[in-house]
Amino acid sequence: MFMRRVAIVSKPQKEELTALLPELVLWMKAHGLDPVLDRVSGGYTDTAPIVERHLLPEQDPELVIVLGGDGTLLAAARVFAKTGTPILSVNLGSLGFLTEVRLADLYSTLEGWCRDCFVADPRFMLHSELWREGNMVAEHEALNDVVVSKGTIARMGDFRVMLDGRVAAAFRADGIIIATPTGSTAYSLAANGPILVPDVDALIVTPVCPHLLTIRPMVVRGDARLSVSIEGVPGQTFLTVDGQEAIPLRVEDELRCRRSDHSVKLLRLGATGFFDVLRSKLKWGER
Repeated sequence: MFMRRVAIVSKPQKEELTALLPELVLWMKAHGLDPVLDRVSGGYTDTAPIVERHLLPEQDPELVIVLGGDGTLLAAARVFAKTGTPILSVNLGSLGFLTEVRLADLYSTLEGWCRDCFVADPRFMLHSELWREGNMVAEHEALNDVVVSKGTIARMGDFRVMLDGRVAAAFRADGIIIATPTGSTAYSLAANGPILVPDVDALIVTPVCPHLLTIRPMVVRGDARLSVSIEGVPGQTFLTVDGQEAIPLRVEDELRCRRSDHSVKLLRLGATGFFDVLRSKLKWGER
């Protein structure tokens, strides 16, 4: 009998997984699904193959189940960025803004996917490249954002932002955030950036604590080519990707950003109103 392969990615040290994962694997096998686990998931059951997380795309799964919070989803999204594999993200975290599926709805959502009765919400990603002395030294795909920020030293950096080859802004600040519409409700929002509906074709440039009252967040076209020149930074300044990967920066480094060629498909059983999520998770509009 043909079995549809499904990858499972889990957040470490979640007590719920002790009972959930063995039960989930048994349920999947009984419903014609072939589970393959990342190493964290494999720590809770020995009833399915274990594969290193970064190698899971080579298993050609038709679906990825993420058990955790938004951080676990962001990590999984980068791993599967180039495959377009739908992701069913189950909230085991504290906020779960992106991981909208409740644990209580896990099996009903899986059943809906098995019957091809589901909604796949596409979210475009951000492609970034770090250039140093004329060479690209790193590139990443991000679902939320890429951030240039200082470390422990309380001193600002100097940044210049280019938009399609023209100078858009030059300022001193603690840092700068380049965010997708999905990332508009993450770090950018905390830095007074705007909220964008996820299907808006745009990017956000948000300075972090700029030293000028005239510097404000910018919303630019989704097909814009952005570059951030690091003109002056204190020690311990880093580029971070989705808040998880960190690369030390040097003066005269250049960060180039554009809309990625890849997107993430977030799976859910029915359409969920974006503003309903804002109200329930971030208390949008409450007095």
